Amino acid sequence: MKPYAERTPDTQYRDLLKSIVERGVRTPSQQGVDALTLIGPASLHYRLDNGFPLITERNLAPKVSETLPVTIWQQAIAEILAFMNGARTQKQLEEFGCYWWRWWVTKEKCEKRGLEEGDLGPGSYGAAFHDFPTAEGSPYNQFKNIIEQIKEFPHLRTHFISPWIPQYTIRGEGKQQRVVVAPCHGWIHIRIIEGKLTLHMIQRSCDVPVGLPQNLIQYAALTLAIAHVTGYEAYEYVHSFSDAHIYVDQLDAVKTMLEREPRRLPTLTLNTDKKDLFAFRREDFTLADYEPHPGIKKIPVAI
Repeated sequence: MKPYAERTPDTQYRDLLKSIVERGVRTPSQQGVDALTLIGPASLHYRLDNGFPLITERNLAPKVSETLPVTIWQQAIAEILAFMNGARTQKQLEEFGCYWWRWWVTKEKCEKRGLEEGDLGPGSYGAAFHDFPTAEGSPYNQFKNIIEQIKEFPHLRTHFISPWIPQYTIRGEGKQQRVVVAPCHGWIHIRIIEGKLTLHMIQRSCDVPVGLPQNLIQYAALTLAIAHVTGYEAYEYVHSFSDAHIYVDQLDAVKTMLEREPRRLPTLTLNTDKKDLFAFRREDFTLADYEPHPGIKKIPVAI
């Protein structure tokens, strides 16, 4: 990674915000708040030698407090690690250090889907990543098998992981959705080219002001971890979208971020003593060189 002073300030996140504000179509949403929606915007390409894609337009490393036991960037990493290890309940997520799912796993929301309170459901990320259902009846661990495949056949174009279990996400008469939130992210394609690892994550639905910054953190951290355990250089993280949107009640916060000058991206390092992908925890990642603009309080989240 380049020394901090030699890095180029990154404008991709703000460019996406600006593009949605200027070109997005106002659409209704399931959450009851209209959104400016842009289908298929340009992908974001983060060369990891130019810094780690933790946005600087607002502070995602606020001080830890009683109400925030783990800071935002750590919760994002904790979430993907928990899902990779099969977590599907609020209790399991909290054991990894991710607390923000509590608004989606209320008794009311879970009972509506035939689930126990606190259960994200058999169609959730942890179930898909770690315990994907099979015709043979035994669960299939996608990450375990992809790591093995990368080590054996690095040249393949089939290093692909999916969060989508369609029979649990479908809605309609006579159908029972079995997930509190249909997976929005997590279609992962990994390529090894000339000894360098690129991870490309395709996102179905993206809340750009709130969700995207967290997704960038967790999948770029995953890029570092997978490259490390497979013995390749972590080269690039690519993030693509189908539906990218800004809720109309987030526009004031977006305006503030667009008024701020671009800054260099920070440094994230991981504990290289660990060799097992499933053994990583949020404490194994260290953030440095982070010089963001001030935080923006209470950006609305559609629940």
